[in-house]
Amino acid sequence: MTFFPRLRRVLPVALLAISGVVAGAFRASAAPGLAVSLATQSDPMTVVLDERTAPRGIAYTHMTIPVRPGPFTLDYPEWIPGEHGPTGPLHDISELVVKANGRPVAWHRDQVDLYAFHVNVPQGVTKLDVDFTVLLNTENNFVDGQLATRNIMVGNWNRYILYQRDIDNTKYFVKASLILPNGWDYASALPVQSRSGQHIDFKTVSLETLVDSPTDSGRYYRHILTWQQGAAKTYLDLFADHPEDLDISPKVIAAYERMTPEAMALYGGRHWDVYHSELTLSDLIPPQGIEHHQSSDDRAGDDFMTNPLEQLAGGDLLAHEFSHSWNGKYRRPFDLQQPNFNEPFPEHTELLWQYEGMNQYMGDMIAFRAGIKGTAKDYPEYLASIYAQMAYEPGRTTEPIIDLTTGAPYFYATGGDYSSLRRTAGDFYTEGELMWLDADTIIREKTHGKKSLDNYVQLFAGGITHPKVVTYTRADIEHYLNEVVPYDWHGFFQKYVYSIAPKPPTGELARAGYKLVFNDKPNKYITARETTRKFIESWYDVGLNLSDDGRVGDVRAGSAAWNAGFGVGMKIAAVNDRAFTPAVWHAAVKATSSSTRPMDVLVDHDGHYRDLILHYTGGVKIPHLVRIKGTHDMLSDIMRPHAKH
Repeated sequence: MTFFPRLRRVLPVALLAISGVVAGAFRASAAPGLAVSLATQSDPMTVVLDERTAPRGIAYTHMTIPVRPGPFTLDYPEWIPGEHGPTGPLHDISELVVKANGRPVAWHRDQVDLYAFHVNVPQGVTKLDVDFTVLLNTENNFVDGQLATRNIMVGNWNRYILYQRDIDNTKYFVKASLILPNGWDYASALPVQSRSGQHIDFKTVSLETLVDSPTDSGRYYRHILTWQQGAAKTYLDLFADHPEDLDISPKVIAAYERMTPEAMALYGGRHWDVYHSELTLSDLIPPQGIEHHQSSDDRAGDDFMTNPLEQLAGGDLLAHEFSHSWNGKYRRPFDLQQPNFNEPFPEHTELLWQYEGMNQYMGDMIAFRAGIKGTAKDYPEYLASIYAQMAYEPGRTTEPIIDLTTGAPYFYATGGDYSSLRRTAGDFYTEGELMWLDADTIIREKTHGKKSLDNYVQLFAGGITHPKVVTYTRADIEHYLNEVVPYDWHGFFQKYVYSIAPKPPTGELARAGYKLVFNDKPNKYITARETTRKFIESWYDVGLNLSDDGRVGDVRAGSAAWNAGFGVGMKIAAVNDRAFTPAVWHAAVKATSSSTRPMDVLVDHDGHYRDLILHYTGGVKIPHLVRIKGTHDMLSDIMRPHAKH
């Protein structure tokens, strides 16, 4: 999953709608108490998704579900893989009708488990017909909001199905069909049995595979073959609200064509047969990225592929989700992989510091090696921006990373004021990158450049297989690292993950040949985020993040702004007797480097105006990395292209 931590901090409301080594161990056999699947490969459950009314924000699903007579329970998926929480959008179901042999059958919701629906199947009945209307644009949490526009629909099969309770989803089979609006096309990793016009019949797959196969669709689309080797292929599938947003430069396409070779060079193989990077381009659909084994569900704004600043600000989106095919889908934490999507099998997320933390580093690495987000020479500027973000995070003095990962099902969905005081789920992504970069530089230093974290990920997720799941534990992670180079890796993670770490990992900077400095020169990655996300970052100087209309998104504890009494939600009306604009704000902060006069700031706090006196004299502070003379530049080694193009 791609997380957007800075968006949450700046505009939280507007922008977020077994210990021991078991390497090679496959998923355990079905847990005790699992039911025998009635949906077999020869007689599967069927589901038809009718999207013809998607432009109106609704779709229709029709299922035939194998059952047995007597009391029977149907579940709606609750714990959604890749979303790391009980995020199944139960409120999207409307007009639920159950029939047996054409006659209505009464149903009732469980009073405790709201995702369970109970029916009494009449004698002699072996299948139920189930229909419901899907509400596509209802608000819920971070994975919801608008999922359909006049020209696009984001398609996630977990939203369109009920299924037999307590089954092993690898042994419960489904045959899906799709009906598209006229003129629309789709993308999916699901194997196709046949197509007739706008009606597509897919081959029978397991329930696990169906839910793991998003199927986006739209009126304006492009399918770009980005790589092929024999029967193995990768695609970039684009669906846009406006046809001009598909007019992508050959240079940008060429960078995405390098993504697969760089990922395979990094991991040393693949665990997919075909891969679809499905990307919707719409300002109406909230940004998101959800990983799947042979595809990804990526969502970005209208001009994401045509605006170079968007690629600087978020160009790791597709690379991050692609990397998850290895780290997250093929290799998965042992207690994150569960028999099905409902209680009593909740996902446990404490190992997300590997699943998401390392993947943040791998996704950025692939994006820089491919030239999507910049080149090797650009990475130090990017690293400075994320290192400073974590170094100036007040909540880190009380909140260890392990609490964020363990509590991820909650933290993902939270917003609200002063998120920097308690940290957000996004922190284990960003700090994860710093931690795994630190590990990378340790390996390179101890082996005199002969080995790197690339060697670790190839032990961890290398080889070529068809899609499957291989679980791991913390002990496995430390074992693989020790195979690369002996070191106190257990103590390393104990320090940075399992204990309070007042500072982020710092050794990698000097070890890589750099040091962190602050000055008033622009950092192009911060500038890109400010421009595209429409905010002002004064976090490292006065201690504020502002929207470009002056609203306070967060205040850094202990900063000059904090001491002056600024609060989240206030709106700056004037600075030093001048009406607020971004330019006026920047000029006022810059002037503090040569003046001891405090800034006089007029704020509107829910209709009440007051003057706040901001005592600050440090000028503009923007983070950068600069080279340490006489040292080796490890960052260039790490981020240079590794594949043959």
